[in-house]
Amino acid sequence: MRPKVEFLTPELKQRIISEARELICKLGIEIHNDSVISLLSDHGAKVEGQRVYYTDDIIDKSLESTPDSFKLYDSMGKEAVDLSGYKVNYTPGSAAINILDSNTGKSRKPTSADYVRYTQLMTGMRHVASQSTAMVPVDVHERISDSYRLYLSLMFCEKPVVTGTFTIEAFEIMKDLQLAVRGSKEALAAKPLTVFSCCPTSPLKWSDVTSQNVVDCARYSIPVEYISMPLSGFMAPVTLVGSIVQHTAETLSGLAITQLTNPGAPVLWGGSPAIFDLRYETTPMGAIGTMMIDCAYNEIGKHFGIPTQAYIGLSDAKMLDAQAGLETSMGATLAALAGINNISGPGMLDFESCFSLEKLVVDNEICGMTHRLVRGIEPKNDFPSLPHFEELLREGHLLISDHTRKHVRDEIYFPGPTIDRANRSRWEEEGSLTIGERARSEVTRLLTEAEPVRLSNDVKNEMTRLITTEANKLGMDKLPALE
Repeated sequence: MRPKVEFLTPELKQRIISEARELICKLGIEIHNDSVISLLSDHGAKVEGQRVYYTDDIIDKSLESTPDSFKLYDSMGKEAVDLSGYKVNYTPGSAAINILDSNTGKSRKPTSADYVRYTQLMTGMRHVASQSTAMVPVDVHERISDSYRLYLSLMFCEKPVVTGTFTIEAFEIMKDLQLAVRGSKEALAAKPLTVFSCCPTSPLKWSDVTSQNVVDCARYSIPVEYISMPLSGFMAPVTLVGSIVQHTAETLSGLAITQLTNPGAPVLWGGSPAIFDLRYETTPMGAIGTMMIDCAYNEIGKHFGIPTQAYIGLSDAKMLDAQAGLETSMGATLAALAGINNISGPGMLDFESCFSLEKLVVDNEICGMTHRLVRGIEPKNDFPSLPHFEELLREGHLLISDHTRKHVRDEIYFPGPTIDRANRSRWEEEGSLTIGERARSEVTRLLTEAEPVRLSNDVKNEMTRLITTEANKLGMDKLPALE
């Protein structure tokens, strides 16, 4: 039996959905994109300036055409991520503006070389299924930052990418990079390589850029995850239920834009909400209230039969310490038990603003543990029990029994060297290393063993041509050094 956690009763889910529908039909959504307004108007929405009043028909039609699952494929075309049912997948947190320096332990601005190390490290993260555009290098022009990060991800790691853009123009080159890998629009639609994060603005608003991103992704069947971000007590009602109502309304509004553009386009019912800590004026991602909202809105998505995503399983700590472990593991465990399909968080610190390679390695082990957790407990040649216990009494142990050898690897999760499982004397003999020191050593080992991406030189050269052309337009003579 798969263990699960739920926060909403069926009656409460229905009431939340009903209230959210009423919000976007009676209060409307503010949209700053004329073509999107026209799209909704053509399907019966009432328009007053930039405020669009949805209809029940628009909502119902959009929900009906939304697929209940989809898969992501790596750059070699191999299935990598199954976003269906209660299947759980992890991806790192996104778009950090700082990196925790491995040598100094201080936060600093990341470079292209840092990003390459991250992508190469991702290859060895066995329990993290996809990569993300995790940090923002400062050594490229900000107007190609989005496309450049996707370029580096595809050049140095084969896993699919959770990404996004902050400009309308960047979508074109990011789409072309994917077409260079897949070869055609049809091949990209058949085997999606990326998920684009598209963020409404709380409360109840879509900007010109993000709403256009939703439309552009839909036209190419590039999956999107809607990242509604209500802040409980600040830009949303202080109650968790009130924040979930707002999240549901904002996400339904984006869903309609996708499905009216291209019925059947793949999407994730996602988000990055947070409670607002009035004492510090911060948005803690490691707060229990934040985690509860994430798990609960996931239940709304599942009620609709839509695969889900959440920014959860990350920490507001400033370094790899006890708080980082506490918040990350609690979030990752709750998310796995809730069945969130794409869990965004590993590697992230400091309110989603700082990335740590060492934390990514530790979080990889947390992800592995939760994968084992959700497989639950089931009998494996355990009955009848009598023969096993007869052997135990006869031999004095079961270390090399057929039953042990057959099931030990799939029944017991064995973490890597980052997690200390030695007794004290052996731990002392091996240097009394802290988890940070073990993680740093593991980062070094994995980077040393990283192998090149298997894309053809023609594909790599085309991607490099695309990004170099864009860089040249912005006055960059050459791309930054990657070492």
